[in-house]
Amino acid sequence: MARFGRVLTAMVTPFDSDGALDLDAAKVLARHLQDHGNDGLVIAGTTGEAPTLNDDERLSLFAAVIEAVTIPVIAGTGTNDTRHSVQLTKEAKALGADGILAVCPYYNRPSQAGIDGHMRAIAAASDLPVIVYDIPVRTGRKISTATLLRLFREVPNIVALKDAAANPGETAALISSAPRGCEAYSGDDVMTLPLLASGVVGTIGVATHWTGEDHQEMFDLWEKGDTDGARLVNSRMLESFAFETGDDAPNPIPTKAMMRHLGLSVGQARLPMGDAPAFVDQRAPEVWANLQRWRDAFPDRPL
Repeated sequence: MARFGRVLTAMVTPFDSDGALDLDAAKVLARHLQDHGNDGLVIAGTTGEAPTLNDDERLSLFAAVIEAVTIPVIAGTGTNDTRHSVQLTKEAKALGADGILAVCPYYNRPSQAGIDGHMRAIAAASDLPVIVYDIPVRTGRKISTATLLRLFREVPNIVALKDAAANPGETAALISSAPRGCEAYSGDDVMTLPLLASGVVGTIGVATHWTGEDHQEMFDLWEKGDTDGARLVNSRMLESFAFETGDDAPNPIPTKAMMRHLGLSVGQARLPMGDAPAFVDQRAPEVWANLQRWRDAFPDRPL
């Protein structure tokens, strides 16, 4: 079994109509995700609009979600400031987080040595297991396989990778050389099925806000050796993956629209993301209805 489970959601951060953090809504959403196929939650990551949260907001969000659910809660404490990340990690540990998500430092464009030192400092700030988050499209830096392997081999509590680098071959090479107990998670929904063939143990997803049970079914089929069935379930979710982000409505704008459509109060995204364009709110019910039709078309594969 994967350390934190197979299906985790990088949860959106709910705001009220004035753009203020809505902790009650966060608790409701977290419990909804727990009840709909999620084994764990990642809080204040990319999808959670972490760069727009001040420290008090981030820490109060951690505390609220930890209180609300019984599944593992992974706290996004990584920033582009190592000292800041270390302090947030200590605070997350004190609040009862089950693990840490540490993103590659963004904007600074550090060397591999700088990335290595940053991750070691975060890991040293607590005894919590650390998931290193590699998403070069947002950070401007790829964490090299050599750096990841060195961290896995030399830092006992760096135990996993959230892989959003879109290179299954490189992921396979990493997993084949990583020490026993180190794991990789897909960090890009459209790449999850290809990455299963590379050896990932699960996903830290976005569409999992509404496809958690579908993902569980896909993993079940894959693990049973039913690759055709897994591909069928993945096909069911492709429209959701295409919906979740785009140049005119980047993640998490569409996910918040889908949550509103499903009756969950999450508000809009803060600037610089901003409010959802009208077409996103129009598309959300269509995407949801199409997913339901796909599910109904194959009743012999129950969720």
